[in-house]
Amino acid sequence: MVRAAVLSAVGAPLEITDIVLPEPGPGRVRVRLAAAGVCHSDLSLSNGTMRVPVPAVLGHEGAGTVVAVGEGVTHVAPGDGVVLNWAPSCGSCYHCGIGEVWLCASALAGASAVHARTAGGGELHPGLNVAAFAEETVVAANCVLPAPDGVPLTDAALLGCAVLTGYGAVHHSARVRAGESVAVFGVGGVGLAVLQAARIAGASRIVAVDVSPEKEELARRAGATDYVVASDTTPREIRALTGGQGVDVAVECVGRAVTIRAAWESTRRGGRATVVGIGGKDQQVTFNALEIFHWGRSLTGCVYGNSDPARDLPVLAEHIRAGRFDLSMMVTERIGLDGIPAAFDRMIAGRGGRALVVF
Repeated sequence: MVRAAVLSAVGAPLEITDIVLPEPGPGRVRVRLAAAGVCHSDLSLSNGTMRVPVPAVLGHEGAGTVVAVGEGVTHVAPGDGVVLNWAPSCGSCYHCGIGEVWLCASALAGASAVHARTAGGGELHPGLNVAAFAEETVVAANCVLPAPDGVPLTDAALLGCAVLTGYGAVHHSARVRAGESVAVFGVGGVGLAVLQAARIAGASRIVAVDVSPEKEELARRAGATDYVVASDTTPREIRALTGGQGVDVAVECVGRAVTIRAAWESTRRGGRATVVGIGGKDQQVTFNALEIFHWGRSLTGCVYGNSDPARDLPVLAEHIRAGRFDLSMMVTERIGLDGIPAAFDRMIAGRGGRALVVF
């Protein structure tokens, strides 16, 4: 048996309990977790904003060491360090065929499978394929990627979601160019990755926006040149910082209608707004036809940073080894499994960066 954080029903509190994992069958890998990040998507799963089969073991951002492999698994072996990939591509659907692996039609197919069982024999599903809120997990072989050399596994956990998403939002979705100005809405785990990626891209001015004034120092460490405490006047403040024009690019990392709208209004005429945050169906964003024509802005969604982990992890690893990307500064608290509910509460309150469950 291993300890895990189980969501018994949507809206129910997480239960830290023992579960029974199967031995890895053909094409499966058993991993002992070193660490798992507490992501806003986990909160969205627990409150029903995102729907997956329950009861489930949550957690989708993690890294660890291979314990055992099933028949046919050749790219990793026991003892290897790995990063979990919660959205593996199938390689055969329409989107995979045109190179958009982040939109793979089968990426979450594994979430409906039976992952493990409770001590009493009840079925458990993996929340987003990988069930990282557990001491160990068993996943499909395409859900593990070799961990980059020279990166501690506890830090590498962040690569599985926050860093790939934030880096990809800047480099693949918004395509920030050197000299451009960028506004980042939301200074959580993903927002901190966006700030660092914008700095790496050579952005001339990087404005961080958050409801919490306490996050300013952290945002500036990540690369922000300016900090704005979110309010009804945020777009006006950002335009004042940019000569009245607005930023070239805004990246929204919150997933709320009001911040999506503010990100849109903060960009210059012809600017670009990328939405990374995952909002609920009740979050309706409205535009009138005339403003769409007049401002000439673009508004795009962004899934997993439009990233291909196999392509992007080696690039990120080089930035990390060269000191351009700091993973450890993104972690604002290290907790155990029983600390996840309190981390959710702090996330709801808008406090902190990334909480990291360390096993």
